[in-house]
Amino acid sequence: MSARPPILEVRDLFIRRDRTVILNRANWRVNHGENWVILGANGSGKTSLLRSITGYLAPTDGEIHLLGGEYGNCDWRALREHIGIVTNSFSALIPLCETALDTVISGKYAQLDLWVRTTAADKASARKLLEVVDASYVAKREWQHLSQGERQRVLIARALMAKPRLLILDEPCAGLDPVARRDFLALVERLGRRRGGPALVLVTHHVEEITPAFSHALLLRRGEVVGAGPREKMLTSAQLSKVFGTKVKLTNDRQGLRLSLA
Repeated sequence: MSARPPILEVRDLFIRRDRTVILNRANWRVNHGENWVILGANGSGKTSLLRSITGYLAPTDGEIHLLGGEYGNCDWRALREHIGIVTNSFSALIPLCETALDTVISGKYAQLDLWVRTTAADKASARKLLEVVDASYVAKREWQHLSQGERQRVLIARALMAKPRLLILDEPCAGLDPVARRDFLALVERLGRRRGGPALVLVTHHVEEITPAFSHALLLRRGEVVGAGPREKMLTSAQLSKVFGTKVKLTNDRQGLRLSLA
């Protein structure tokens, strides 16, 4: 275990709305040098966990420690500036006529719909990040003319613009065709192995999207933690059968992880 304070630690996180328990005493710790996947079926609590971490959903009980701060005892808005988020929900909030370059720059200022006066340094940094995500050719292209795969790459560049210490990828492959998904996952793999890069958290319910760079897995089912730890202990047929509530078989070959009904 790392001697440094963790990037993120969740202790006995409990979320209830009315009589519905959304998360039931979840515990999770992300140390430096770890990349995590959060895996669970729809309704398992993945989105609520993310919203709590980023300060958009107040927990009923429990503790959240992030980047040295504790939820409720510090300015969470300031901490949030050090978290990069890639989610499809951003797409509807970006003006159709905004260029990809401006969308990337908006990440530095935590804006959706860039309105501040940008600098030459901002533009240079944004261009470099578009190169990192293999999307430099769309710099001048408007958002409305980008494909879904191009939009996801631009959103990753946007998230990296703030130099985050934690990068959350919330079901980033949704809506991508098979080729675009393959290429996008190759990009995620490179980011996960990039020296000095942020810790990655991938949220998904498809094991096929878990690339080798992800060292750990958090497994959720109906608001409860099934398991949390190194991928070789978590990503097994037995554990995933618990996650999905039915007997499944996990295989791992040259094409990656695959899940099938047993």
